[in-house]
Amino acid sequence: MATATKSDSTTNLKLKPLADRVVCQRDEADETTAGGIVLPDSAKEKVNRARVIAVGPGKRDDNGTVHPLSVRPGDHVLLNKYGGDEFEVDALKYTIVKESDILAVIEN
Repeated sequence: MATATKSDSTTNLKLKPLADRVVCQRDEADETTAGGIVLPDSAKEKVNRARVIAVGPGKRDDNGTVHPLSVRPGDHVLLNKYGGDEFEVDALKYTIVKESDILAVIEN
């Protein structure tokens, strides 16, 4: 079970990803340009940085062995801008990707 938080609202996301799937929440896009121009929603670019919310148990190989994922809930990752499947729960947007679609883990 995963818990998602955005700003001051908290939503309990009862979602268990299967196999090597990862549920992520993309970071917010910048509202203004460096010059101070306010961008409308249609002009904002998708952010490729995200926070991992929940992970599946891992991918099963041909012998039936489950290989655990290398990312954990709370990790910050880089995603392909247009990869994954997006969905919305209680006005919060999430993206489900395969672990192989994660480009990198961002370390502090």
